[in-house]
Amino acid sequence: MPYVVTRSCCADASCVLACPVNCIHPAPGEPGFGQTEMLYVDPRTCVDCGACTSACPVDALKPHTRLTEAELPFLEINRAYYDDHPHEDRTPMAVIPPQRRIPAGELRVAVVGAGPAGLFAADELLRYPGVSVTVHDRLPTPYGLARAGVAPDHQDTKRVARLFRAVESQPGFSYRLNTEIGRDLRHEDLVRDFHAVVYAVGAATDRRLGIDGEDLPGSASATDFVAWYNGHPDHAADHYALDGERAVVIGNGNVALDVARILTADPDTLSRTDISDRALAALQASRVTEVVVLGRRGPAEAAFTLPELLALAALDGVDVLVEAWPEDLPADDTPRTRVLAELAARTPVPGRRRIVLRFRTRPTEILGDDRVTGLAVEGTGPRAGEGAGTVEASLVLRAIGYRARPVPGLPFDRATGTVPHERGRVEPGVYVAGWIKRGPSGFIGTNRSCARETVSALLDDFEAGLLTAPADGGPVGSGHPEAVGLDGWRAIDGRERAEGERQGRPRVKLVDRSALLDAARSGDRPRRTGALFSGRSSAGSTPAGGNAPA
Repeated sequence: MPYVVTRSCCADASCVLACPVNCIHPAPGEPGFGQTEMLYVDPRTCVDCGACTSACPVDALKPHTRLTEAELPFLEINRAYYDDHPHEDRTPMAVIPPQRRIPAGELRVAVVGAGPAGLFAADELLRYPGVSVTVHDRLPTPYGLARAGVAPDHQDTKRVARLFRAVESQPGFSYRLNTEIGRDLRHEDLVRDFHAVVYAVGAATDRRLGIDGEDLPGSASATDFVAWYNGHPDHAADHYALDGERAVVIGNGNVALDVARILTADPDTLSRTDISDRALAALQASRVTEVVVLGRRGPAEAAFTLPELLALAALDGVDVLVEAWPEDLPADDTPRTRVLAELAARTPVPGRRRIVLRFRTRPTEILGDDRVTGLAVEGTGPRAGEGAGTVEASLVLRAIGYRARPVPGLPFDRATGTVPHERGRVEPGVYVAGWIKRGPSGFIGTNRSCARETVSALLDDFEAGLLTAPADGGPVGSGHPEAVGLDGWRAIDGRERAEGERQGRPRVKLVDRSALLDAARSGDRPRRTGALFSGRSSAGSTPAGGNAPA
């Protein structure tokens, strides 16, 4: 009874290290680790011990006898990986940090960005006694895209938050949330108050199409749309007209599939998730019955992952169809090709909501006078002349990639949207991790190995005497009065979970910044330490050097 990885997992190697027989790959140090869509269990060597399930933070592993009908293809996907990637001669690289001696209170690090990259960096640093870490974020809540990017119907993926809560509980950890670098604190302040600064600020903007009509009402970024339905406070007041029957999503990566799935989902199903209440109300009143997902290239080059395609194909009550010329479908006999071929052969059921994956199509203009009414398109590839026309739509969302903004005080490569670095080192004392380091690529777990490389460079510099001690050797500055610490975040989290439990949902998100700050105040008033909210970890002591930063 082999165990099976059943979706795009976090791929942080927790299960690899837990496996006693080396049957989960690719492992750290092997080709493909951090780049593959998921990890894979070799059914020939799995001994059915279940150690991997205890280690997996997102419950992605199941015994093959417990797979649902929609998950059955993953049994073959796991097995087939080893046809092309045999590993009998490979041994996993144990992820054990080098033994470094750091005296208590000797290394104080600021991390900017409380998403997966920033929290994995904090976790790597806190493996060493004597290190204290203060994680900053401009939002009152942490977890970045794990909170505001993962689709609400993917609650299994959101379970990665359990890892982050464990990081928060380590001695030496503190938050300074609701604190924007460049507004509330400057880069120079962090360099002065900490031995080192790690920027893990992600890629906060989207790429544009550069065509006429892109700024019409009804044309928007899928990035913003995702943030809206996930309750991001910057987008709490956004409005999307869902009064037409067709929406178009431009791009065919996982974000495009997420958006198409949410637009066609049964609102009753969404009402049992942590979707924003405002978005849920809008979707309950929506008239959208068809979403067309446009891809410039063919099916073989589509950016979506196989697990996401399988999840889409298995939707209940929604027709998922592929529009492609027969010659555009790959000729190989892989699971991905078989799924695409099956979708291309489907016959739509009258009256059902529908998602259409249309390939070899490029938008040339978004049409409309005072709002979007459609999209002019042309074909690409050998039959380019046969694909021109107009797609009527009242909503057009572009999902063609993320892009980072320049970080004040740091160099920036506009061509790649990254900060130039060497192994995460911008210069001794300043480092980068996550998408600002490598571009918008990889999965949640990719940030683990990315952070490990950056932290290794930081500790090398510390041991070489290249880091400058905080100017006065005293306490870290208190920041600004409304900074939210760990206790404040736990108060927000507790209120959201309590309301979720009352409604039979994982949580009910607070989406207005004022409501978030009010919740943080209510939990932290007894613990004020100079700033409005306490920043220390309740599991440990105040970070070395003085009072806990707020």
